[in-house]
Amino acid sequence: MTTETSKVYFGSIQHGKIGEFASLGPKVDKIVELLDFTSIKAGDKVAIKMHLGYNSGYQTIPVYFVRQIVKAVHKTGGYPFITDNPTSVYNAVDRGYTQETCGCPLIPVAGVKDKYTYETKVNFRGVENFDMGGVLHDADALIDLSHAKGHGASGYGGAIKNLALGGYSRPTRWAKIHPIAYQAQRWDSKKCTPEHAKELAKSCGYNAIQYDEKKHKLIIDIHECTQCMECLETDRDVGCLEINQESFTLFQETLAVAAKQVLERFDKDKRFFINFMLQITPYCDCLGMAQPVVVPEVGVVGSRDIVAIETATLDLIAKAGLIEKSIPPYFKHVNLDPSADLHPFQRIHGPMKNPYLATEFAEKLGMGNRKYDLVEVLSPEETMKIEPPKTKIERQPTFF
Repeated sequence: MTTETSKVYFGSIQHGKIGEFASLGPKVDKIVELLDFTSIKAGDKVAIKMHLGYNSGYQTIPVYFVRQIVKAVHKTGGYPFITDNPTSVYNAVDRGYTQETCGCPLIPVAGVKDKYTYETKVNFRGVENFDMGGVLHDADALIDLSHAKGHGASGYGGAIKNLALGGYSRPTRWAKIHPIAYQAQRWDSKKCTPEHAKELAKSCGYNAIQYDEKKHKLIIDIHECTQCMECLETDRDVGCLEINQESFTLFQETLAVAAKQVLERFDKDKRFFINFMLQITPYCDCLGMAQPVVVPEVGVVGSRDIVAIETATLDLIAKAGLIEKSIPPYFKHVNLDPSADLHPFQRIHGPMKNPYLATEFAEKLGMGNRKYDLVEVLSPEETMKIEPPKTKIERQPTFF
């Protein structure tokens, strides 16, 4: 932890004048320039870690911006490649991502069978190691290119989650990282009869409570739980179940631990972070489907500090607020009380899913600073005063 502040460069979606010079494209280019890729040396293999979406989930980072970032890496003499889990890489073409459109190869993070990994010691909560994607592990430089959006388990998914879950093989993600959170769950099986357990499962309008009658085992899916506490009403006279903050906190701590292992593979001057706050949906792109946009589009931020960029992203989303009419009806317990001190993602996913928790753990682990200076590039106020350059409008196929 340090008292220093980190720079976060911000490009707003808002224009000061009609014209490309004031739009998001040039703002992204300016942010990339300020991030200064010159620490990437000729011949460096540069991993661009993205989430490429899944199935019809097209609300990911537009390929135009990906290509511009790839071009900037090429100028350094580095060799960029885009990496994600095998399934998303294999069907990325359905969402417009190909070697031709992006300008560089797309390579599965842990190889074509998800088995090319490096054992990474973590010794966290009884888990000795994670299996990091070998392709990511072998790279010389990292660009963590993330789509900011909500997330069922942590409230928010951005740069930290992109590395913490997307940087590892499937068995690590689903059999190690996700289950750690369930260590904190409190259910007294001796107090709870099978009949009562079934009633508890039935009481949840989000199907978050799962009961295995053969094993007499009950767990709460933290991804689905919005802490409405209706299950506790059903359990009032028995008292066998507890909904606790630790379950949600522990998952975010695990994200920070996992992301740190990835970051430690790279020199500090060869790590770059860019978050796009476009098409901000309530859930992760893992769902593989189009979702309602629940927060107004904000723009893009870039930094060399993963903690600072995540904090700034969350602050900007908080400032933008929810689009109330776009909140899907399956969120039955949305808290829209303006006096409640809740982040927009907490309002829909529940108060215990504080999206800032991962940044707090990451700061404690020495991954960066939550204090930041927000430096806006080509602000609307600035571009309002600029005389627009003469541009051609495409009225016919000029090919220029």
